[in-house]
Amino acid sequence: MIKIAWHPLYAHPLPEGHRFPMLKYELIPGQLLHEGTIMQENLFSPEPVDEDMILLTHDLGYWTQLKDLTLPAKAQRKIGFPLNAQLLERELRITQGTIDGTQFAMQNGIAFNVAGGTHHSGSNWGEGFCLLNDQAIAANCLLNKKLASRILIIDLDVHQGNGTAEIFRNEPDVFTFSMHGDKNFPFKKEASSLDVPLSDGISDEIYLSLLELNIKKAFERSRPDFIFYLAGVDVLATDKLGKISLTKNACKERDGIVFQLCKTKNIPVQVSMGGGYSADIKDIVDAHCNTYRLAFNLFD
Repeated sequence: MIKIAWHPLYAHPLPEGHRFPMLKYELIPGQLLHEGTIMQENLFSPEPVDEDMILLTHDLGYWTQLKDLTLPAKAQRKIGFPLNAQLLERELRITQGTIDGTQFAMQNGIAFNVAGGTHHSGSNWGEGFCLLNDQAIAANCLLNKKLASRILIIDLDVHQGNGTAEIFRNEPDVFTFSMHGDKNFPFKKEASSLDVPLSDGISDEIYLSLLELNIKKAFERSRPDFIFYLAGVDVLATDKLGKISLTKNACKERDGIVFQLCKTKNIPVQVSMGGGYSADIKDIVDAHCNTYRLAFNLFD
């Protein structure tokens, strides 16, 4: 059975001005349950991640300031909202959900986290609404426990996974692949193992052809035995922050390319949902739900 990490804190309201994007974390599982794509048994509620797992990836000083809620105001502004205990617990549960998802993916081929994809958090900083880097922590957990030896992180959020790239820049066993808007946040990019910068307004056809070409390169160069996929839907033309012009069908085809390769090569994949900031919440939820629908058709 395909398992999906979800917890009520995922939809914890942020300060005024940031609440709208949080709605999707409640609406995605609700829609999937309503339409019958998933059952309640597919959902699991993660506990907070242990400190020793965090410290495989993040510096002790940064983590101490997070857990003690003493992160300087400037660092909190870089993250984008004030730090508080509930937001920290939310991040800890998201991270454990991704770690747990790696085990479920090994059993079932694929597993999901309704939240996660916090790829702007580096080894000693938070940024862009990201406190801890869930997929980086989970990747290091796999390596540390010798449950995987070569990991590929596929990041197709519209924003570069700068934190992930920084964390693994000297780690030969983790290959980071990011396709992202060239002129979008973060404006200071880090060097991934393979970066594919995209022009504003790129068409469906060109995007998908670039993905087909470069994802094959990523597989060939990394030879992975485990995959993480960051499936942001901020690549949609309707997205307020994306600057990329994909239709919903192209976003679905993108997911299909990733999933078909994972399935064909029999490599387990953990999926975190990443960004989505369309003006109409229906566009965000439907595009994310398409990712689940595809996976359940292919893997279940």
